[in-house]
Formats: sequence, structure tokens, C-alpha cells
Amino acid sequence: MKTVLDVCCGGRMFYFDKRHPAVLFADIRRVEHTLIDGRALTVAPDVRADFTALPFITGKFRVVVFDPPHLRHAGAKCYLALKYGRLGADWREQLRRGFAECFRVLKRGGLLIFKWCETDIPVAQILALTPHRPLLGQRCGKSAKTHWIIFLKP
Repeated sequence: MKTVLDVCCGGRMFYFDKRHPAVLFADIRRVEHTLIDGRALTVAPDVRADFTALPFITGKFRVVVFDPPHLRHAGAKCYLALKYGRLGADWREQLRRGFAECFRVLKRGGLLIFKWCETDIPVAQILALTPHRPLLGQRCGKSAKTHWIIFLKP
């Protein structure tokens, strides 16, 4: 039974088990690319889905993982854009709708695990896009620009 939904799974980079049976991996992209250093980049979701319009019933998942694209200024063929995707010009509305959809498919009392890197946009601007307040969070990474934030759905 799939109790965890990752709405922007990308290459499943932070998973210890990239095929964990409890996780439904979703992404709008399907990518097979060889990077300049020869490594393969594969984005192979179980379900192709746009995080702003998820094809799941309300309250279906106990945990939702939301690691949306965080880059606004990367070129289409840039390694980071290939790896993480890019935000559109309407990024505020895109992320606002993404948060709304993540909370919609989340069960009451469920957890939303949100990851954000402040490369282009400060996390405070992102958190302003949802009425929900975080339960806890942690900065990490070499320059402490990556935030892991957990929300508890009331």
C-alpha cells in the first residue's frame, strides 16, 4: 500500500531505498540524460503528474514529500536545471497551488515534508505562499541554504 507520495521525485536522490514499496514517486518529467561528467541522470516516476493538479483523491496519503524546483535563472540545458527542474515566470502561483494540492491529498494528522534551497528565492517568500505554519525545520548544506521543513496537517 502506497502511504507516501513524493510529488516531485526527480532522481530520488535523498532516498536510501529508491524503490521503497510505501512510496509513490510522481513527477511531471521523464528524463534520461548523460551529464557532462558521464554520470546518468534518470527521472523515472511511477506516475507522471503535475504537482499543481494531482490526480489523487483528497486525504489519500499519510506523508507527502514536496521538493519542487527552486531555480528561476538556470538555462534549459544547465546541469542543475536538468537535475531539479526550473520554475516558471508564475512561480508564486505555481508553488501556491503546489502547497494547496499537497495538503489536499494529505490525510488529517499527516506530515508534509518540504525541501527548499534558497539559491534564487528566500525560504520566507516561499512559506508566505501557504496558510499552513511549519511544525519544525532545519537548515543544512555547505552554505546552509537548503531547508527541510515539516508541516503537520490539522
